Amino acid sequence: MISKIQITEAHQKIAPYIHRTPVLTNTYLNTLSGANLYFKCENFQKIGAFKARGAVNAALNLSQEQIQNGICTHSSGNHAQAIAYAAKILGAKAYIVMPKNAPQVKINAVVDYGAQVIFCEPNLPAREAAVEKIIQETGAYFIHPFNNQDVITGQATCAKELLEDHPELQVILAPVGGGGLFAGTCLSSHYFGRQTLAIGAEPEGAADAVLSFKSGKLEQAPYIDTIADGLLTGLGELTLDIIRQHASDILLVSEDEIKHAMRLVYERLKIVVEPSCVVPLAAVLRNKALFAGKHVGIILTGGNIDLDKMATYLS
Repeated sequence: MISKIQITEAHQKIAPYIHRTPVLTNTYLNTLSGANLYFKCENFQKIGAFKARGAVNAALNLSQEQIQNGICTHSSGNHAQAIAYAAKILGAKAYIVMPKNAPQVKINAVVDYGAQVIFCEPNLPAREAAVEKIIQETGAYFIHPFNNQDVITGQATCAKELLEDHPELQVILAPVGGGGLFAGTCLSSHYFGRQTLAIGAEPEGAADAVLSFKSGKLEQAPYIDTIADGLLTGLGELTLDIIRQHASDILLVSEDEIKHAMRLVYERLKIVVEPSCVVPLAAVLRNKALFAGKHVGIILTGGNIDLDKMATYLS
């Protein structure tokens, strides 16, 4: 199990390479939800998403021997950018496998960081096969997007900061894709909170984590259909284990609720976010009685949105 000391040490190690992101509040959203909401704005983070925390921590923990042939990963976008950024810090090569339908804004950012992009079919077996080929051909070191202890430890620093700024929080919500951020949020809520609950939020159109949380084994989503492209990946063994130990619950939201929450963030907070990161706000608004009167932290995970699809997201 990842310890409190490990999270604290990781926070110190990555501090020179990340932003301590701001926390915003909004009177209208507080009134609408019936709760006191505190938005941790990781859309202002390096590479535009929380993923920089875990990728940088994992990369900084590698030896010179491990990075001499570069580092590699597979990702639909934000982890891809984060590994490209981490490789640039280390002066190492980066090989990034991305599905051919990944948002163009995320592909462009990966290239801009100097990484080599290899495209594959949009499914996990294709991603894994492409990464294995890169490892065989180059000797690059693989950093998993979420099922990696150093990645999870780095992601945990987000909730740690939020609790340092607002120790009164009774609940912290984070979206759930592969579970790296939510697992880290569970750990920091446990170690640094005052009986703070960690609650995940997931689209109905990618609802594997809620099933895995209940059954105790890795489950597949009944169907995949969501605009929250950052949450399409299923949990890993490591993330599920942490979530099962420390999470309070995982809540589901519909596509219409995601779109409504996204519009509210744009109209009221006046900031750029991508669909995946408003899923927790949608969960609060769907479950007002659960959060009524409470101090609630919400991690806004990223702002790398495909502007060409903006009208669709806000319709």
